[in-house]
Amino acid sequence: MTQALIVIAYLAVVVYIGVFAFRKKGESHDAEGYFLAGRSLGPAVFLLSLFGTNMTAFAILGSSGHAFANGIVTYGLMASSSGLVIPLTIFLVGTRVWALGKRHGFMTPVQLFRDRWECNHIGTVIFALQAVLLVPYIIIGVMGGGTTLAAVSGGWVPFWLGGLIVALVVMSYVFFGGMRGTAWVNTFQTVLFLVFGAVALIVIANGMGGFRATAEAMLASPGTAPLLTRERISPWYFFSYTFIPLSAIAFPHITIFCLTARKLSQFRKTVTLYPLCIAAIWLPCVFLGVMANRATDIPEIKAKLDARRALVAPTAATLTAEQQDHLRDQAAGDDVILRLLDRHAPIWLAGLLGAGIMAAVMASDSQILALSTMFTEDVFAHYGGKARFGEGVQVQTGRLFVVLLTAFAYFVALQAPERIFELAIQYAFSGFAALSPLLIAALFWRGSTKWGALAATVWVAAAVIAVAVFQQVVQAPLPGRPPVVVWSVGGLDVLARTPGGTTVLKFMPVVPMTIVSALLMIVGSVLTAKPSPATIRRYFETA
Repeated sequence: MTQALIVIAYLAVVVYIGVFAFRKKGESHDAEGYFLAGRSLGPAVFLLSLFGTNMTAFAILGSSGHAFANGIVTYGLMASSSGLVIPLTIFLVGTRVWALGKRHGFMTPVQLFRDRWECNHIGTVIFALQAVLLVPYIIIGVMGGGTTLAAVSGGWVPFWLGGLIVALVVMSYVFFGGMRGTAWVNTFQTVLFLVFGAVALIVIANGMGGFRATAEAMLASPGTAPLLTRERISPWYFFSYTFIPLSAIAFPHITIFCLTARKLSQFRKTVTLYPLCIAAIWLPCVFLGVMANRATDIPEIKAKLDARRALVAPTAATLTAEQQDHLRDQAAGDDVILRLLDRHAPIWLAGLLGAGIMAAVMASDSQILALSTMFTEDVFAHYGGKARFGEGVQVQTGRLFVVLLTAFAYFVALQAPERIFELAIQYAFSGFAALSPLLIAALFWRGSTKWGALAATVWVAAAVIAVAVFQQVVQAPLPGRPPVVVWSVGGLDVLARTPGGTTVLKFMPVVPMTIVSALLMIVGSVLTAKPSPATIRRYFETA
């Protein structure tokens, strides 16, 4: 209860920062001021907020939970490739988006697409798909908040109430503070977790007898030694993860955030420091997730390990699908960091560290604001709402959208059975990675057309739906069991259901989704009429 009260006090500070501390007079009634902070964020806020926007419950709870089950390879899957790909895309794509947004007044990526390809309703189709794919990321934030408060309070705050508290807090400062309030909250949260994450690493390591001793004990045990290797992940699966970071710049909240920088020079420090920030976040989370396998003295973690052993036991095949799902839920490790804190840190310090973790899992604020920005600009204003009712009503419409979207995400989060890591990878990240060819083609290829963009968009939508339906129809095999092969050609597994998701030609779906999306963009553009020469000149021949 003490830890929960500390976290709740932290949430009150967040509300103050987001709603009151950095408001500018008149900005809350101006569309560009409310949604983009007047394109005036300074270098420190821009870097920390941009990074914090990407480091959500997926990076904290999801990565530690995945490492708990799969081992140290989790860092190689996401952090190593992200540390290279994300800064590169920010440098190549983000800077060009900033320049075009400054020149033409764009506030969303769909506005750029509509102007670049001279399209109307095709832009609405792109908006609809982006909105649907972004919702799982928002749901993850609510799930992470509920998990954190439930764990640090020892169950005193149930999951549904913890998720509700986080949803209300995020909704309040996004509603009142807009982009400036959200950016300052993200800055505060990023600093908080970077500091407390390092403290948590030291405190828990000492409590467990030191990482060296724990790692050596794990290496000596046949049951845990594989967690310190890559053997649980196939090379094809590992390679697939290099496509996932392509989603970062395609996320609307990241693209929109690139428009908030005051100067182009601010991107230089962001690109340079971003990999270091990724290491500072992911290293402690992954290490703690792996080392939690030795914490058998903690009843909650021991129960997870027992459930995992029950899943791989020969008798697991005789269990019903509902019993297997129940064991999977019991074995999930999204809260292992919080359990370690509860055991190895003093109450007051565990509360502060819990607040630091809460800081990271609440980054769904940027996604909510991005969707609000897109709805008001790409739908409300585009179809005449702003011209008819005025800019003030546009901002109020955006605020109403924030309320409705947050409420929807909360109620879905209460029903979501997937683990945080799998939910993000299979839908949000894979979908946006497959949409990245649209942004790259719009910015760098003169010959790209709206019909190529439409073909790629429809393909991505169909592929995501197909994966979701496939995973509902075909029961996942138990952990440690061979994949369920649904389609094979000449001994090659074309389509299979795995314990963690789906494989296509042994790759994760993100690989064929992205490659086919790029091919459709190319073929569709080559076969159809190009935009007018005047439009192409505005994008490629302006000094």
